[in-house]
Amino acid sequence: MSEQERLNNTDLAMMQKVIAMANGLAEDGVHPFAALLVDSEGSVLMEQGNAYLPDRDMTGHAERVLMTRASKAWRPDFLAGCTMYVSAEPCCMCAGSAYWAGLGRIVYGLSEHRLKNITGNHPENPTLDLPCRQVFDSGQREVEVIGPVLEDDAAKVHEVFWQKHGQ
Repeated sequence: MSEQERLNNTDLAMMQKVIAMANGLAEDGVHPFAALLVDSEGSVLMEQGNAYLPDRDMTGHAERVLMTRASKAWRPDFLAGCTMYVSAEPCCMCAGSAYWAGLGRIVYGLSEHRLKNITGNHPENPTLDLPCRQVFDSGQREVEVIGPVLEDDAAKVHEVFWQKHGQ
């Protein structure tokens, strides 16, 4: 089954929602990365935007912060049935946090490779061109990954944001 065949109506709706969240963050001058945690019934459990500001926390990625919050709230057996929807592919730090929290599934918009081409070597976002699948493939349990999804839509906000907030 292809990635597109594994997508359902909830996946597309949540991806549109998380991309809209990223657009809202960008309008507020915040790095445009957003994440949603959704349970097996399609209910949104948590939302998280990038947390770089106000303290300039370089580890304040939306996915990492969301997974920290989620792992404090639920055990891995519950999170195994959940999906994290993210506006951009999780970096290796964020993929690691999802793995350790016990998350079962990730659906992402913009790929790390394309993000790196957009941001270049921006000091606030020195993107690693390391696919999250490679991180998960190094682990001992499976995390389903689907993406990129709606990548052109997810890329638009970054193309504008990083040009506006150049080095």
